Amino acid sequence: VQLQASGGGLVQSGGSLKLSCAASGRILSISATGWYRQAPGKQRELVAVITSGGRPTYVDSVKDRFTISRDSAKNTVNLQMTSLKPEDTAVYYCNVATYHGSTFWGQGTLVTVSS
Repeated sequence: VQLQASGGGLVQSGGSLKLSCAASGRILSISATGWYRQAPGKQRELVAVITSGGRPTYVDSVKDRFTISRDSAKNTVNLQMTSLKPEDTAVYYCNVATYHGSTFWGQGTLVTVSS
Protein backbone atom coordinates (compact mmCIF):
# COMPACT_ATOMS: atom_id res chain seq x y z
CA VAL A 1 0.00 0.00 0.00
CA GLN A 2 1.28 3.46 -0.88
CA LEU A 3 0.23 6.83 0.44
CA GLN A 4 -0.02 9.73 -2.00
CA ALA A 5 0.02 13.22 -0.54
CA SER A 6 -1.16 16.23 -2.52
CA GLY A 7 -2.29 19.81 -2.10
CA GLY A 8 0.92 21.58 -1.24
CA GLY A 9 1.99 24.79 -2.87
CA LEU A 10 2.90 28.42 -2.42
CA VAL A 11 0.57 30.63 -0.44
CA GLN A 12 0.79 34.04 1.16
CA SER A 13 0.81 34.49 4.89
CA GLY A 14 -2.76 34.30 6.18
CA GLY A 15 -3.85 32.06 3.37
CA SER A 16 -5.21 28.54 3.35
CA LEU A 17 -4.35 25.18 1.85
CA LYS A 18 -5.87 21.74 2.05
CA LEU A 19 -3.64 18.70 2.00
CA SER A 20 -4.95 15.29 1.11
CA CYS A 21 -3.48 11.85 1.50
CA ALA A 22 -4.89 8.88 -0.34
CA ALA A 23 -4.01 5.25 0.19
CA SER A 24 -3.65 3.05 -2.86
CA GLY A 25 -5.28 0.17 -1.03
CA ARG A 26 -6.95 -0.77 2.19
CA ILE A 27 -4.89 -0.68 5.36
CA LEU A 28 -6.19 -2.91 8.11
CA SER A 29 -6.21 -2.22 11.84
CA ILE A 30 -5.38 1.46 11.61
CA SER A 31 -4.66 2.93 15.02
CA ALA A 32 -3.97 6.50 13.96
CA THR A 33 -3.51 8.68 10.91
CA GLY A 34 -1.49 11.82 11.01
CA TRP A 35 0.42 14.59 9.33
CA TYR A 36 4.03 15.41 10.07
CA ARG A 37 6.21 18.16 8.71
CA GLN A 38 9.88 18.83 8.32
CA ALA A 39 11.23 22.31 7.83
CA PRO A 40 14.71 22.88 6.39
CA GLY A 41 17.36 22.10 8.97
CA LYS A 42 14.84 20.83 11.49
CA GLN A 43 13.62 17.47 12.66
CA ARG A 44 10.35 16.03 11.50
CA GLU A 45 7.56 16.90 13.88
CA LEU A 46 4.03 15.70 14.39
CA VAL A 47 1.48 18.29 13.33
CA ALA A 48 -1.84 16.53 13.81
CA VAL A 49 -3.09 13.03 14.37
CA ILE A 50 -6.52 11.45 14.43
CA THR A 51 -7.12 8.15 16.16
CA SER A 52 -9.22 5.29 14.91
CA GLY A 53 -11.88 6.54 17.28
CA GLY A 54 -11.91 9.92 15.58
CA ARG A 55 -10.19 11.99 18.24
CA PRO A 56 -7.84 14.63 16.84
CA THR A 57 -4.73 15.99 18.52
CA TYR A 58 -2.68 18.96 17.35
CA VAL A 59 0.70 20.42 18.12
CA ASP A 60 0.21 23.68 19.99
CA SER A 61 1.54 25.82 17.15
CA VAL A 62 -1.29 24.83 14.80
CA LYS A 63 -4.22 24.57 17.20
CA ASP A 64 -7.26 26.54 16.04
CA ARG A 65 -5.70 26.91 12.59
CA PHE A 66 -5.42 23.36 11.25
CA THR A 67 -8.09 20.67 11.09
CA ILE A 68 -7.43 17.01 10.43
CA SER A 69 -10.17 14.79 9.07
CA ARG A 70 -10.46 11.40 7.48
CA ASP A 71 -12.79 9.65 5.11
CA SER A 72 -12.51 5.96 5.83
CA ALA A 73 -14.69 5.01 2.87
CA LYS A 74 -12.32 6.81 0.50
CA ASN A 75 -9.14 5.87 2.38
CA THR A 76 -8.15 9.51 2.61
CA VAL A 77 -7.02 11.85 5.35
CA ASN A 78 -7.05 15.61 4.95
CA LEU A 79 -5.41 18.54 6.65
CA GLN A 80 -7.17 21.86 6.27
CA MET A 81 -4.72 24.64 7.04
CA THR A 82 -5.85 28.21 7.60
CA SER A 83 -4.16 31.40 8.76
CA LEU A 84 -0.89 30.05 7.47
CA LYS A 85 2.34 31.57 8.71
CA PRO A 86 5.84 31.56 7.21
CA GLU A 87 6.91 29.22 10.01
CA ASP A 88 4.48 26.63 8.63
CA THR A 89 6.75 26.27 5.61
CA ALA A 90 7.85 22.66 5.42
CA VAL A 91 7.47 19.38 3.62
CA TYR A 92 4.34 17.73 4.95
CA TYR A 93 4.11 13.96 5.21
CA CYS A 94 1.08 11.82 5.89
CA ASN A 95 1.42 8.78 8.09
CA VAL A 96 -0.68 5.77 8.93
CA ALA A 97 0.06 3.57 11.92
CA THR A 98 -1.52 0.22 12.65
CA TYR A 99 -2.14 -1.77 15.79
CA HIS A 100 0.28 -4.37 14.46
CA GLY A 101 3.16 -1.91 14.54
CA SER A 102 3.28 -1.13 10.84
CA THR A 103 3.84 2.42 9.66
CA PHE A 104 3.17 3.86 6.22
CA TRP A 105 4.52 7.18 4.95
CA GLY A 106 3.52 9.35 2.04
CA GLN A 107 6.12 10.94 -0.20
CA GLY A 108 5.71 14.45 1.16
CA THR A 109 4.22 17.61 -0.25
CA LEU A 110 5.88 21.01 0.01
CA VAL A 111 4.06 23.90 1.62
CA THR A 112 5.66 27.31 1.26
CA VAL A 113 4.18 30.33 3.03
CA SER A 114 5.50 33.69 1.94
CA SER A 115 5.51 36.70 4.21
